[in-house]
Amino acid sequence: MMILVVFISVLVLSAAFFLMHAWRSPMAMDAIPGNLGWPIVGETFSFLSEFSSPCGVYSFMKKRQQRYGKVFKSSVLGRLTVFMTGREAAKILLTGKDGIVSLNLFYAGKQVLGPTSLLQQTGEAHKRLRRLIAEPLSVDGLKKYFQFINNLAIETLDQWPGRTVLVHEEASTFTLKVIGNMIMSLEPTGEEQEKFRANFKVISSSFASLPIKIPGTTLYRGIKARDRMYDMLDTTIFKRRNRESFRQDFLESLIKKHCKDTSEGEDDKLTDTQLKDNILTLLVAGHDTTTAALTWVIKFLEENPAALERLREEHMEIQGSRKNGSSLTWSEINNMPYTTKVINETLRIATILPWFSRKAALDFEIDGCKIKKGWSINLDVVSIHHDPAVFPDPLKFDPSRFDEPLKPFSFLGFGSGPRMCPGINLAKLEILVFIHHLVCRYKWSPLEKDDSVQPTVVRMPRNKYPIIVKPL
Repeated sequence: MMILVVFISVLVLSAAFFLMHAWRSPMAMDAIPGNLGWPIVGETFSFLSEFSSPCGVYSFMKKRQQRYGKVFKSSVLGRLTVFMTGREAAKILLTGKDGIVSLNLFYAGKQVLGPTSLLQQTGEAHKRLRRLIAEPLSVDGLKKYFQFINNLAIETLDQWPGRTVLVHEEASTFTLKVIGNMIMSLEPTGEEQEKFRANFKVISSSFASLPIKIPGTTLYRGIKARDRMYDMLDTTIFKRRNRESFRQDFLESLIKKHCKDTSEGEDDKLTDTQLKDNILTLLVAGHDTTTAALTWVIKFLEENPAALERLREEHMEIQGSRKNGSSLTWSEINNMPYTTKVINETLRIATILPWFSRKAALDFEIDGCKIKKGWSINLDVVSIHHDPAVFPDPLKFDPSRFDEPLKPFSFLGFGSGPRMCPGINLAKLEILVFIHHLVCRYKWSPLEKDDSVQPTVVRMPRNKYPIIVKPL
């Protein structure tokens, strides 16, 4: 019994020593202004408290920038990190010039996504993978999915009147059905769709989980759900290669273009592991952010009647120009300038991804602060989007801010540089189509006033934005 007590005591003391050692900043970081907060937990509690407020981490960042400047150190979410903001910092971190930074995923994200994910590649390997998967997500590549997205938006909205609608839940289902159909031709309903959605929800919830990979933990469940998702993909890939089925979708294009028996060079081929890891990457990247963006657009439009009226006029004019009651067309999607500004202004105010996490791959200097190789660096996007020098009265919803081109790196709604969101065109297409049918057919009002935000990596309304919908 005594031996067991001693053994447990040693484990506890070792864990405490490890955590204290991890919390202490390296001596080189002493020159960086800032405060690491409490031992081990750092400033995590105040960070999360601010994160859940309507302004998000903006007030957390602003207080520290006023005290320390544009570059400061902190300890949040188990990481010693250097926060930096401003257009110059954005240029350095997002262009990755001369390979000075790399993406810095949390442990759980690395475990779930797989080693060959686009998000885990750097340098030439990243460029190659991005090139291979980019074509189906191009504007021309998306045309063949337009009619499905259009029909699904109409069918989804048909179910809204006469009941309480949780916009975030509906947007999540809509975007996931779109991605499922694009990737592997999943029908909007049916057993395969349900399995697909159930596994994806578990995977998505595991990304910000504790780094504990044992049965019963969120991370463990996420990895198991990923394995089930990969089993579905393995079955589909096998059938496609053996000509048991053929579909014109994202998976088919990758199999056809990059399969091993083509005449393409080795540099233009993907292994099955790369196929699966990057299909999952596109699922994750294309679902959460688009879901949140669509939810915020609907919320901000209701809260800003003048913007809603002008946007509705744009869409009613488009609808009125058609003959014989025809539906939305591909060419009309490219004729929604004010709606595009509304989307941009939504992404600016909501700042769905409040920071971009990177790791220094080389030593470099910014604003007089020397950054060392291996340090965790977070680009504070919220402060860039709320800079009054670029966006006067930054908390006001004003789509006219985008009437004129902005300075480079002052708006990062879809990121920038070589890691700009690869699904940017798909996200815009989904939102434009859905908003068109919503404003042409319905008016809506919220069932409760709650501006608090879910404390997750992707910012979204805590209450999922419940509304009641009525025909115009």
